Order: sequence, then structure tokens, then C-alpha cells
Amino acid sequence: MSSNAAAPWWRADRHAARRPRLISRNAIKRAVRGWFERGGFTEVEAAALQVSPGNEAHLHAYATEMIAIDGARTPIYLHTSPEFACKKLIAGGETKIFDFARVWRNRERGALHHPEFTLLEWYRAGEPYEALMADCAALLALAAETAGCAQFSFRGRAADPLAEPERLTVAEAFTRFADIDLLATISAHEGDRDTLAAAVSAAGIRVAADDTWTDIFSRVMVEKVEPNLGQGRPTILYEYPAVEAALARISPRDPRVAERFELYACGVELANAFAELTDPVEQRRRLEAEMVEKARVYGERYPLDEDFLAALAVMPPACGCALGFDRLVMLATGATHIEHVLWTPVVEP
Repeated sequence: MSSNAAAPWWRADRHAARRPRLISRNAIKRAVRGWFERGGFTEVEAAALQVSPGNEAHLHAYATEMIAIDGARTPIYLHTSPEFACKKLIAGGETKIFDFARVWRNRERGALHHPEFTLLEWYRAGEPYEALMADCAALLALAAETAGCAQFSFRGRAADPLAEPERLTVAEAFTRFADIDLLATISAHEGDRDTLAAAVSAAGIRVAADDTWTDIFSRVMVEKVEPNLGQGRPTILYEYPAVEAALARISPRDPRVAERFELYACGVELANAFAELTDPVEQRRRLEAEMVEKARVYGERYPLDEDFLAALAVMPPACGCALGFDRLVMLATGATHIEHVLWTPVVEP
């Protein structure tokens, strides 16, 4: 339901109907903040204005200008994530931090997407990314208990938020849900487009002539894998192909995959986590490759944050997770649209 549908969100009757979920949102936020503080985390506030909004090919930012006293104009962006800023804090000596960050992403609107939303992002220096998996399970249970919710549900799918999440590799998910041997289509850091296309076509999934490896991978994820995740209990989908993890460390076990996972419940992606890449040379290579792809597909690119790349050179090993706080509140309160849990939804022009 759009914020323009029927009556404006601020009309008294509509606000009264929305208010119980909004009060639950506040309660969940307090509980989560307390959980992190008891765990020794420090709350931080990343600046929303950044020289680079992030460099993932398919993320779209809001651009503006910084005007100096002398009238000089410099492009600047609303961040799509507090990631770069938080990693600079880890480089500066912080060891356990979290941020309820307001972030902005263009070209996104729907039941699970809003142009302005809240990312709960946290980092642990010197710890393996498996620690974040335990964090995610604890936060799901905490949100459910705070909201008095015994079961998450969304679009006919249900999950027990108190159950231990299933851990499933991406390769295992492709085999289980699409009968595709994903790892056979990957050589080191690169995907073999033709091999994946043949396997996907044999599984009855459409492949266009100009699809890249990533396009085909994403289609299988959306059509075959994601709808089956987080049913009955949450799912942690881990070991993403290295080509799909531009900011994550390569797995020491298998160079074809990276230490990245996503958390799902009821088919809804809730969180994205990495063992962080701290090699500035390799990070630059990956971000530049992402911007080449963005220019190819959308005809634009964003600048690299040179300050971020410099910080990586001294950043210690760390892991970090970004969780869609609004989506978590949706599942904990039974909402069917993200605007039901936003205090003041952005009105479409």
C-alpha cells in the first residue's frame, strides 16, 4: 500500500491504526540497543553525507552538492550504508560498534523497500563472522519476544523466530532448490557464464543472450532459492560466490567462495554479513570492477572513497553485519508493508 493510497498516513484514523506497530518498533529498538550495550558495544552515528555512497553496481544513491563559502560546488551523496564510515572507526581503534543508521537508496519502492530506511549495522574486530550468525539468531528472538510474537509470517510463509537458524551454503541451496551445481560454474574469482547458462537452461529457467553470470545467478536466487528460505525456521545462507561478495574476505577453505552470509525468515532477506576484506589493493580492484558494471548497465558510476581505502590498510581483521531493521519490525508485528512500521513514510511526488 503506497503512502498516497486511500488517505494520507497522518490522518487521525490511519495514524491510530498504525500506531500500535510503531510503538512496538520503539520497544524493539530499545531492546536491541540494550542488548548491544550489555554486550560491550559502543553506539556510533555515521554521517549520512559521504563522498561515495557505496560502490555496488546495482545500488542507486541520492546525489546532492556541497557548496563552500566561496560558492565552489562538490558532488556528495546520501549514503546507502554506514559501512565505509564504520570501517574507518574500526581502523581508528573501535572494536565493537553498532549504528541505527538512516540510509537512502534510489529506485527502490515496494512492500519490502522504501527510499529511506533504517539499517542496524554492527562490527566485531578480531572475531570470525560466525559470531555474527549467533548475533542474528539472538536478535530475531529478542524482537519476537519484545513484540509478543510467537511466529513470524509473511505472504503465507511462517518461521519460528526462537528456533536455531538452518545453515545452508549457497551451493547447497542451488543443488536443493534448482538442481544446479553452482561451484562447477566458478573458477577462482570468476564465474563461467556459459557453463552456468547451460545448467540454468537445463533446469527450465530463462536465460537471455545478453545475461551476465551475475544476471543468471540473481535470477536463480530470486526464482528458485529465496522463496524457499526461512520457512519453518530462519535460514543463514552462507559462502556466497566470491564474484558476488565485493566487500568480503575470500574463504581460506575454497577460493571460489567468500565469507559472506545472508539471513532469511519467511522468504524475506533480513541481513547481509561479511568477514571484512582488509586488503586495499584488492578492494580497489573489486570496487572499480563494480563501477565498470554500473556504467555498462546504467550509464553512471560513483567515485571511490580514497579515505576508506587508506583506512583499510590499517584496519584489523573484523566482521560486520547490516540488518534491515524495518523488515525485522515488520515480521515481529505482522505487518504486510514496510510503510506500516515507518513513523513518517516518504510521500511519492
